Amino acid sequence: MSAAPPPVIILVRPQLGENIGKAARAMLNFGLTEMRLVSPRDGWPNPSAGPAASGADIVLANARVYESVAEATADCTHVYATTVRKRGVTKPVVTPEEAARQIRSDVGRSALLFGPERSGLETDDVAVARTILTVPINPEFGSLNLAQAVILVAYEWSKGEALASPPSTEIEPPAPQGELDGMITQLEGMLDEAGFFYPPDRTPVTKRTLRTMLTKPAWSAQEVRTMRGVLSTLAKPRPR
Repeated sequence: MSAAPPPVIILVRPQLGENIGKAARAMLNFGLTEMRLVSPRDGWPNPSAGPAASGADIVLANARVYESVAEATADCTHVYATTVRKRGVTKPVVTPEEAARQIRSDVGRSALLFGPERSGLETDDVAVARTILTVPINPEFGSLNLAQAVILVAYEWSKGEALASPPSTEIEPPAPQGELDGMITQLEGMLDEAGFFYPPDRTPVTKRTLRTMLTKPAWSAQEVRTMRGVLSTLAKPRPR
């Protein structure tokens, strides 16, 4: 069975071009490219959207405008209305994580509705949806801006995608125990000569503590060589 297509992001009556641009940026960060706009307040295209999108131009260029939520969702088999409240409509309620799983299991295309910045989706908008998507949020402060809401939902969906991961960094293997012991012995000798181990009856405990500190980080061979170079220089400073 072929994988379900990525969900469509539908912004219902968005008010500011900047917020449309920021939502586009949030979408493209997580691999979503299809944006639909329902009756944007300031019309479309909006010159304020581009700078706010920070390079997500493909999302804005392909954005389509519709007169109603019904028209914008006509080709979608499942519609999720993102809202903090149920607004008197009895429908299944899911989290972004649950919605992402459902979207992947659906055969057709899913749509995610996001309401205007100030008021959110109206009851009639929610009525079009089959499921309500609610982000678990602080009940004392349930205020998410449009881009934040989009990025939360897009991130959950992206978990099942093969997006780019942070570049891996080659890490040197830990130094052999003999090299580490040599560094510690060198340091202990210098500290002993400098009178660090005092009083004498505390010397075993102090050395044990020092060894514990120096064996925690799993030093690489290069780090051991560097530290021994530091100790050698401190023991016999180079003439200037």
